[in-house]
Amino acid sequence: MSTLNLDSISPTETVEIENGLSLVPRLRLNITVYPSSQVVSKPIDEWKMKQTLIDFLKNSLSDPVTVPEEDLKIRRVRDLKKRKRDDPVASGTIFIRDLGFLRKTSRKGEEDEEKSVEEVEKKFSDWRRYIVEKMDGIELNLEGVKFKLNVAVPESDDFKAMKKGWEEFYAFGNRGFSRSGKQETDTIILRGVPSRWFAEPRVSSKPSMLVTHTIFSTFGKIRHVNVFVFLLYLLLYCRKLQRKYYVF
Repeated sequence: MSTLNLDSISPTETVEIENGLSLVPRLRLNITVYPSSQVVSKPIDEWKMKQTLIDFLKNSLSDPVTVPEEDLKIRRVRDLKKRKRDDPVASGTIFIRDLGFLRKTSRKGEEDEEKSVEEVEKKFSDWRRYIVEKMDGIELNLEGVKFKLNVAVPESDDFKAMKKGWEEFYAFGNRGFSRSGKQETDTIILRGVPSRWFAEPRVSSKPSMLVTHTIFSTFGKIRHVNVFVFLLYLLLYCRKLQRKYYVF
């Protein structure tokens, strides 16, 4: 089995792996909704909030983004009487999956041409920062009631921040114990994925050690695998999987 060269894969590229699975690129944004005034008489209308955000993404960005309603999750506070004064009235997640426009560059009088992986990674990073800055702090008006939106990239999706934290941990967190050689992240933990993805259908619906090993060998040599029904814990020699922006 060939091992993927992750350095040659851009953050907008779908990666086909074993067992009919794919790693699909997406941008995830966490959103928190606060009332602009302290008086809120009724729970927020989730559907209207979704439509307002969908319209904003489609009409207010330099590159219009189409987000299906199912990729926007809103969880409202239903009992406002239990809400503290500074608490939000809703929170949620936006998944942006259509990132193909980041692979193209248009010059006046010339046809579109593919960008290099480094160019796409930089454009992805710049565009992610742009969309967060564009959305964070905006005011939304729902039937005369105004709300303020806070938007942020989850820590788990910010590879540079995670890498910096890891490097600082090994540089300053050894408490006097010496470590030889370069230390890098070597563990991948998967939670909340259907066990059938890693099963042998003709044998059992439970995760298979063999299938799991085969799938993740795509990314490099595996040192150890633990398979549980609700948790897959993989200790890999492969160091670079987290640098991309993928989700199962």
